[in-house]
Amino acid sequence: MYFKKILWAIALIGLLVMAGFAYYVYSSVFIPNTAFNNDEAHVYIPTGARFSDVMEEMRPLLDNTVSFEAVANRKGYPANVKPGHYIIKKGMNNNDIINTIRSKNIPIYVKFNNQERLENLAGHLSNQIEPDSISLLTAMRDPSFLKEAGLTTETALSVYIPNTYELYWNTTPESFRSRMLKEYNTFWNESRTKKAKDLGLSREQVISLAAIVQKETAKTDERARVAGVYVNRLKKGMLLQADPTVIFAKKFYENDFDQVIKRVLYKDLELDSPYNTYKYTGVPPGPIAMPDISSIDGVLNYEKHDYIFFVADVTNFGYHKFAKTLAQHNRNKQEYVRWVNANGVNR
Repeated sequence: MYFKKILWAIALIGLLVMAGFAYYVYSSVFIPNTAFNNDEAHVYIPTGARFSDVMEEMRPLLDNTVSFEAVANRKGYPANVKPGHYIIKKGMNNNDIINTIRSKNIPIYVKFNNQERLENLAGHLSNQIEPDSISLLTAMRDPSFLKEAGLTTETALSVYIPNTYELYWNTTPESFRSRMLKEYNTFWNESRTKKAKDLGLSREQVISLAAIVQKETAKTDERARVAGVYVNRLKKGMLLQADPTVIFAKKFYENDFDQVIKRVLYKDLELDSPYNTYKYTGVPPGPIAMPDISSIDGVLNYEKHDYIFFVADVTNFGYHKFAKTLAQHNRNKQEYVRWVNANGVNR
């Protein structure tokens, strides 16, 4: 009788141990283990990260790091860490979390526009995706890539059409530039390509001209009209005489793109640079900035008119006054110069 009681006690203890172990396993795997109050948390795991790095990233998001680590080890995750951007939902358990960061890399939306040079673009992108600005810039300037794309160091910026793109956060610099080249070729559809050909311009020349238009007017509804002025000058073999190209030439010559130039001086017009359209005819060798799609399409769908000149309209800021003759333009210009002098705009 006594022996049976011992057996029953052992069996009961065994059941309790098994129940405790089962509960521990269940709680470790299936009970919610998130510590944040928002609906979701974003996790960024860098390329080459170790499990210890993942733990540092995950620690503020978890109620119980010990159970998380135990389940991660059981599922073999430490030997299979994957870089990327992952979204952890509030109330997820350890099993769900590990499955998520192992296989559910979520793309992000990358935006860029109005960048003046590749250096600026690379810096802007490095704040959105994993690669640093140096590796991005190196990839963008890679001679073999430029040759493949039919670009030069001067036209390299052309391939990056301002827009919002869905990309993986951990995309490589090489993958990024290849994606942009694909988007560039898609942008230049049959219709746009034909319009560029009718203008007698290459795709890159259209973008270079669009960059000037972009700098000349911030008003999208005026860009086709401004483009029409430059197209008229090109057709007549005139100098473009675009102030923004002189500003770019000065910055490029002085290797100082941080300077702010509000007014072009007569001495600046003498700067010997292929970007100075007061000295050299035709379109500059490359874009002086990254034009919006509205500026590119403004050139391709330029307004047909007889205007040759334009100057800022001080009675309707942001817009311009257009002229067909030099005499008319000089009257408009005098009004602008008086306003500039009265407001002390010297540089």
